[in-house]
Amino acid sequence: MTEIVKLKTGSKFEEHGSYSRLVAVDNLIFVSNTAGRNPKTKLIPEDLAEQTLQVLANIETALKAVGSCLEDVVRARVFVQFTDDIDVIMAAYGQRMRGINPALTMTCPPLGSTQYKVEIDVTAYRGAAKAAVKEMAITL
Repeated sequence: MTEIVKLKTGSKFEEHGSYSRLVAVDNLIFVSNTAGRNPKTKLIPEDLAEQTLQVLANIETALKAVGSCLEDVVRARVFVQFTDDIDVIMAAYGQRMRGINPALTMTCPPLGSTQYKVEIDVTAYRGAAKAAVKEMAITL
């Protein structure tokens, strides 16, 4: 029997929009678009790198709640509010995700608030961090 877990964090946005922060279907895990609000202080860092790392920390906390980890991430989508911020956000993202190397989409749509400089959603597969990885390179 398939097990589905729907995780909520208590965010007013989850309630208002009727969604879960994370949905796990057996070992396949989907994490909703996540902002960089610090759950303890309720503040969003102004610094682009700090905000990006806070987003990833929030995602990591959600993954850990269902027995997964950031290293299980196989796909990420990074939404950047302002195109001028791409390089700083990409560097911070790369700093934390180096070695994990999921498939990545980065785009610059308007976000829910100008306070959000970056939002990220991910797909993870529980146990991927321990799987054998075959790295390949092709010439395009």
